[in-house]
Amino acid sequence: MHYEIRVAGQMSETLAKAFPELDHVVVSGQTLLYGPVVDEAHLYGLLTRFQSLGLRVVEMRQLPE
Repeated sequence: MHYEIRVAGQMSETLAKAFPELDHVVVSGQTLLYGPVVDEAHLYGLLTRFQSLGLRVVEMRQLPE
């Protein structure tokens, strides 16, 4: 599964390194992270990481294979 996760604001390179499994790009003042998500546990782990770092997830969607 591949996911795209949109986060409010522009993440610093230091914050982006907290998600080594995802690539990122800044689009219209938001950070878009994308890449493979192994399973549901991995997805929930990513969401927990976003929350613990104080990042607000604006949108999350599964990309077609």
